[in-house]
Amino acid sequence: MDVAVGIVAQRDNERAQGLAAKLVETLERGAGIGAECNVSTVVDDATGEPIGEPGVPVAAMADRDLVVSIGGDGTLLFVAREVGSTPILGVNLGEVGFLNAVAPADAVAAVTDLVAECRDAGALEGRELARLEATCADGEWTLDPALNEVVVHGKRRGHGGGATVEVRVDGDRYAESHADGVLVATPTGSTAYNLSEGGPLVHPSMDALVVTQMAAADAMPPLVVDPETDLELAVSGPETAYVISDGRNRQRLELPATVGISVADEPVTLVGPRGNFVESLEKLE
Repeated sequence: MDVAVGIVAQRDNERAQGLAAKLVETLERGAGIGAECNVSTVVDDATGEPIGEPGVPVAAMADRDLVVSIGGDGTLLFVAREVGSTPILGVNLGEVGFLNAVAPADAVAAVTDLVAECRDAGALEGRELARLEATCADGEWTLDPALNEVVVHGKRRGHGGGATVEVRVDGDRYAESHADGVLVATPTGSTAYNLSEGGPLVHPSMDALVVTQMAAADAMPPLVVDPETDLELAVSGPETAYVISDGRNRQRLELPATVGISVADEPVTLVGPRGNFVESLEKLE
């Protein structure tokens, strides 16, 4: 059976590029996999030139059997945005590594094991991580899905900024206050922006979402809800506000406006060893 692997290395990181080159060489010669399995590899276009391999856009790896992300959690978030539900293995070159469970020294063995598994089973199965989708109430736009969080905030944070945000849960008002913003996070994202805003940690095994106000004048406690909950954020006050998906995709709002937040149809699929959630928490500052 043929197995197609994409490899994405953290930009401008020589260590990541070196590991990408090692993986390409190992997989192309079939080491540890077996002669009956033909493995084809591609690297991302930013990595191709430094290691002397043809490169493709990361989005072009969506039809691969496996994509290997080498870097920190930010690199994996980028890969996940581009390849959708294609199985991803994260190799950790960052500090914490909630999403990247494989150490660089173990990367070759982990990847070859997954290729062999794909050869035998025909496809890889992994754990699915929910993503969030923010949609304008009138249907004019939908942001690209977020693996960590969706944030609605005013034109700026701090004094003189913010907006009035009403949080509606299944049609009922949970909170309404002038605030820097409101954040809705997945369990994956509970350790990121949500945590810095005073939201709770959510174990990755939980099926839940977290709603956290940001510097609210009349704050309610962060709320943990079922993923099927109908969440709406009604924003008013200043002339404009913003909706941001995973700190990257941004939509300007002309106020007043209402944003619906729901679980996206297509999750992210992580494969390979699981990280130790509790040990990773010890690395947080």
